[in-house]
Formats: sequence, C-alpha cells, structure tokens
Amino acid sequence: MLRLAVATNAETYERMRGPLGDRDIAVDHVRSRERTVSLTDPPWDDFDVGFVYPPRLMEGGVADAALAVPWVNDREAILRSRNKAGVLTRLARADVPVPETVMVSNPVDESEVAAAFDRLDPPVVVKPNSTTRGVGVAKAHDLDSLLGVVDYLDLVHDFQATGDKSFLLQEYLPGATDYRVMVLDGEYVGAVERRLPGDALAAGQWKHNVHRGAEANRVDLDPELRDLAERTAEVLDIPFLGVDLLVTDDRAVVNETNARPTIDDAAKYADGFWDDLADLIRRTAEA
Repeated sequence: MLRLAVATNAETYERMRGPLGDRDIAVDHVRSRERTVSLTDPPWDDFDVGFVYPPRLMEGGVADAALAVPWVNDREAILRSRNKAGVLTRLARADVPVPETVMVSNPVDESEVAAAFDRLDPPVVVKPNSTTRGVGVAKAHDLDSLLGVVDYLDLVHDFQATGDKSFLLQEYLPGATDYRVMVLDGEYVGAVERRLPGDALAAGQWKHNVHRGAEANRVDLDPELRDLAERTAEVLDIPFLGVDLLVTDDRAVVNETNARPTIDDAAKYADGFWDDLADLIRRTAEA
C-alpha cells in the first residue's frame, strides 16, 4: 500500500483518509510545526509521496529533507500561488483576465500610494500579498481611509523580521458572484458559490470567505468559467489548485488562487474525484 504524507490534520486529512484508503493509499499525518524535532534522528516514518508541502517553509524544509519524497504540490507550487501579485502578473501576461491591481512595496511615499489610488475607482480593496482566508483584507472608500490602513501596514512592515513588505490595491467589483473552483491535474472537478447570509450582508460584511461565515454551495459552473479555471492552473503549473473567480454581469476575473485548498464534502465534486486524486498521487510517487 502506498503511504501518503499529509502535513496538516484538519478537515482535508480527515476527509481523505477513508476514500484514499479504499484505493490502497494509506494517509498519515506528518507534524512538522509546534514541536521539537531531532535533525539527526527525525521522528517520521518512511513515506512514498507527500500531498501538499508543509505550511511553514522553515519547518517544512526539515520535513522535506527528512522524508525525501515528491509532493503533489511541491514547495515551488506553494510559493507561486502564495504570491498574489506574482499570480496576477503571470495570468495577465497569459491573457487570463484579472482585476485591475497595483502592488505596493514598502516603504513608499504617500504620494505614490495616492497615485495608485487614483488609478482605481473607489472603493479600493487593500490586501496583504501573501495571506489567506481573507486575513488583513480591507476596503477603503476614499484616500484618507486608505492612508489610515496603510499606516497600520507601515507599522507591521517596520519590523525587520517581517518577510513580506508588500500589499495590493485592487479594484472592487460590486455585486460579483464569488466562486471557488477546484482543478485537479488540469481538469475541472467541481465548484462552489460562496455567499454570505442575508443578515451578514445587511450588517455590511462583504468578504465571501468561508472562514468569515460564508456558505459554500455546489454549483454547475458554465463551460467558459470552467475553462478559465483550467487555464489558470495550466499557466501556474500547479496540479491541485483552488481558483477564486469573481463574476459580474459583464466580466469574469481570477481573483486569487490557493495551492493548499481544503477538500470539501465529496458531494461538491464531480464523479470520479477520488479516483482521479488517487491516480495523481500514484503518478507523483512514480515520478
């Protein structure tokens, strides 16, 4: 039986153990963070393949060296997807539609932030370049509000240990429908629409992240949107990818990607999802 190393033990780990076990792939947790690790006698057993590179790069480097296995989504795939600005640049150069976005690399003069704001129609979305789950994302309706948000970012970026000192200013698409599309080995395998409950919308919430209270319901995505997600995975060359689409009445854009997507309830995926995932894991191990 093939042994698969999984670096987290949350929802994805629990959901994949049974279906992959039925397909002769044993799923085990490799804990790489929030512990002590002997570098001369690492605590992990032998594995054949890894699922997604561990979430912390420093601890992940130790686990990667000790396990010496190929990963379905390796370190480069994780880094490529985590850099939101890099993703949008790659996609734009490949003629994949993305929101109008300006990257700000601190420190910059206030006048440069104001000039970037003038490129976009307010309100403007402000987001860190390398966070997930909507963490740190804000909306600024005017220049004064934006500069106030930037003041807080400046305080964080002033610490020398802060690795990422960049953030994005991005156009806001009012009324856009938010989809998370899953692409496995270049093929569309399912999608959900993420929508906030009515009371949350009435209270002024606008970020459709599940971790912020949004509900994710399966949808049958139109062929052109499926193609858009598949093109995104092809451009980024990432085997297992969550693609976030924002769709309005007149356009669809790729907003972000996630190379460490949570595997949802199986009912939200196309028939054969687990067979296809098992096949990808086996081919990764063989490679």
